[in-house]
Amino acid sequence: MADHYEVLGVSRDATPDEIKKAYRRLARELHPDVNPGAEASERFKEVTHAYDVLSDPKQRQQYDLGGQGGFGGAQGFGGFGDIFETFFGGGGQTRGPRSRRERGQDALIRVEVGLDEVIFGTHRDLEVDSAVLCETCNGSCCQPGTSPVTCDICHGSGQIQRTVRSLLGNVMTSSPCGTCRGYGTIIATPCVTCQGQGRVRARRTVPVDIPAGVDTGLRLQMPGSGEAGPAGGPNGDLYLEIKVKTHDVFSRNGDDLLCTIEVQMSDAVLGTTTTIPALDGDVDVELKPGLQAGEVITVKDRGVTRLRGSGRGDLKIGVQVVTPTKLSHKERQLIEQFAQAHKPQKPQLSHFQQGLFARLRDRFLG
Repeated sequence: MADHYEVLGVSRDATPDEIKKAYRRLARELHPDVNPGAEASERFKEVTHAYDVLSDPKQRQQYDLGGQGGFGGAQGFGGFGDIFETFFGGGGQTRGPRSRRERGQDALIRVEVGLDEVIFGTHRDLEVDSAVLCETCNGSCCQPGTSPVTCDICHGSGQIQRTVRSLLGNVMTSSPCGTCRGYGTIIATPCVTCQGQGRVRARRTVPVDIPAGVDTGLRLQMPGSGEAGPAGGPNGDLYLEIKVKTHDVFSRNGDDLLCTIEVQMSDAVLGTTTTIPALDGDVDVELKPGLQAGEVITVKDRGVTRLRGSGRGDLKIGVQVVTPTKLSHKERQLIEQFAQAHKPQKPQLSHFQQGLFARLRDRFLG
């Protein structure tokens, strides 16, 4: 068998580009459609086989180490399934040219929103850096005024068929054309803006309506808002991962909003009304006489709008009664009079009671 390097007319230390250029030159000269002679046909097969071996780094390394023909016998395959796949192209069917147009990749960005924005939803104009359609060539990959040309090696089929001697005898094998890489066409004059890709990277603005009721970790899908595909292919999808910022006063449990109010001892005894500045406006709250520490006051329909379903959750206000630590002389006298009027007795053991925060937790969540 002739030396593959001699067949292509290159040195043994030739670069992949030099090997490719040599093959293209010989393939155009010896192709059966150009040179129909039997001798040229055999020469074409020999040149193509040599290129198949030397253009594959693994086969070339094996050949340089003394392998036979670059295939290495039956050991070069993972089994008979690989043999038939290589020889017959998967079931013996001839593949057509593959399309340059491909779907773009999906993109993921993280969006941080405030707890107040979660109640009714919000709108954002997001700046996204991604692949977009090339405006110069409009996705054609070609310089304006030009178009892809049919490959003169595979004549637009994207496949090269040839007869190869193997363990099974002479068989017909089909493989992607090395000249056009299986596309069937060649971009002779690529677009200078996108370098023949049909897309460029750019910053664009994506308007987003974030629905009410979202929570940290939720992902919203925006079909067709992701990366533009090569050669004018369809866009992928854009996914928004939500993170809700922690609030200093309010927290969230499902669709309910939770907060704590500090009540003076006198107001807890006598009762009063107060106004709380909630996330969506003021809320009037009635504190009934005899209010106990750890009680939870529920204000209906002032929580978060439900993401799925209708209506809103509740606002739950935990009560913390504040015991004064510094008293004036007059205030102390009044407290003492109050204590005498209620027949004071010494502190004594009672049934176990949970602490304030434990009670608030159980009542909030319970």
